[in-house]
Amino acid sequence: QVQLVESGGGSVQAGGSLRLSCAYTIRYICMGWFHQAPGKEREGVAQFEIDGSITYADSVKGRFTLSQDNDKNTLYLQMSSLKPEDTAMYYCAVKRRCYTSNYDYWGQGTQVTVSS
Repeated sequence: QVQLVESGGGSVQAGGSLRLSCAYTIRYICMGWFHQAPGKEREGVAQFEIDGSITYADSVKGRFTLSQDNDKNTLYLQMSSLKPEDTAMYYCAVKRRCYTSNYDYWGQGTQVTVSS
């Protein structure tokens, strides 16, 4: 059973940085981060693709970096130059099969709040 546990969220002022971590029990290739702001749909932030490339949302390109430490079974999202519009619950997720569109497992989320 895949378990995902996020941590690292918090409150920060605009321009600040946070690093989110997602500890997982089983490693899959296609893993990533999503966020959901109040009243909005959940959307992708950064995901590993089957070829090892990374897809970033346009809104975070150049500011966020997705990485992974296989020895620690942990997925990271380094967030810099944070903006108030980055405020959301952040979730890490896993696809068992990269060619499918849906993610199969989700963590419980970690809240990120950016104040102006």
